[in-house]
Order: sequence, then structure tokens, then C-alpha cells
Amino acid sequence: MNRNEEHRSHRTGWLRAAVLGANDGIVSTASLIIGVAAANAGREEILLAGVAGLVAGAMSMAAGEYVSVSSQADTEKADIALEQRHLSEDIGFEFQELVDIYVSRGLQPELAREVAKQLMTHDALDAHLRDELGIYERIHAQPLQAALTSAGTFTLGASMPLIATFIAPITQIILTVSIVSLFSLAILGALAAYLGGAKILVGSLRVIFWGMLAMVLTAAVGSLFGVVV
Repeated sequence: MNRNEEHRSHRTGWLRAAVLGANDGIVSTASLIIGVAAANAGREEILLAGVAGLVAGAMSMAAGEYVSVSSQADTEKADIALEQRHLSEDIGFEFQELVDIYVSRGLQPELAREVAKQLMTHDALDAHLRDELGIYERIHAQPLQAALTSAGTFTLGASMPLIATFIAPITQIILTVSIVSLFSLAILGALAAYLGGAKILVGSLRVIFWGMLAMVLTAAVGSLFGVVV
């Protein structure tokens, strides 16, 4: 019997950064373009605002992801060092701690002791990192990967409303950017849901809703600004 054993948890690091970057690129750039266009600006001003938003946003996403994930990585490293010290100072206590964890998960005490003994003989630190602290090698924090992924997908996402702005008639920029951006968000939500093993329709609808809300609010602000000016 063939079974599909492909799990998706190993994708959480780069997938989260990719979805966040692309979503923010589409929504923030489209909203910025729509807001400026609603203030009756010319095509050059609208494109300039969009390009500036793309550059600033990509750099902001990269810096934010790097700093955030680096903090997570620093915490993991500190926990690893602390666990190494505990193992060297009182391995008996650490052994019992592992036994208690396995008992709490449903193993009989004797079996839990045997499992803990064998795992600690094989790799005591790895056993404690995995079962006590929940630190797994395949999903541990990777700051540079998160930064590059987020910045790259932000740029890709932001290019969608920028291209729409460039090719649309000046009087149809808001409508064209809105349609292209919402369509891009729907594709992004569906793709993210597929890669993450979630429901595709739900994934699409939730990003469309928040993207539409952002565009409506910035259009209102732009219209108000245009009237005031």
C-alpha cells in the first residue's frame, strides 16, 4: 500500500516569510498607488510613489525579518547552551526530566525510562532539544533565508500593481490596479494554502478581504486629500 508521507512543517520558515512578503508587496504598493491616484496625481507621480514604496518596503521587510528571526535564533542558541550546561552538571536530573516527559505523553514508566536511556545514549542534547524544548533542526530559525525570501517576494508582489499602473489608461488606474492586485492576492492565497496543506478557497478569501479593505481605506484617504488640496 502506497501512502503519502510528505509533511509540510519543514516549510513553515520560508513559506511564512514568502507569503508575508508577497502579500505585503501587493497590498501596500497597490494601496499606495490607489491612494495617490485618488488624489488626482499624474502617472509619473503615481509611478514614483509606487517604485519608492517597492524599494522602501523590500528593504524594510528584509531588515524586519532578519532582526526578528535573528532574535529567535539567539534565543534558540541560548537555550542550547543552557541545556548543554545542565547535561554536564546534573545528567541524572535531565534523564528523569526526559522520563517524565514521555510518561506525560502516554508511555508506561518503565518504557519511558528505557526510551530516555536509549535516546540519551545516542544523543542526549538532541533528545532534550527536541522533546523538552521543541527545537527541531529542520525548522530552526534561519535569519538570512527569511530576509532574502521576504524581500524577494515583496518585490515580486509589488511589481504586479506597478505593471498595472504603467499599462493602464490614466483614468482607469484605480480600477485596473484594484483588479490586478485582487487577482494576484487570490493566486497568492491559493498557492500558500496549497503549499501549506490548507483549504485553497479559504486561503484566497482571507487575503482578498484584507487587501480589499486596505485599498478602500487608502482610496478614501486619497480622495479626501485631493479634495482638501
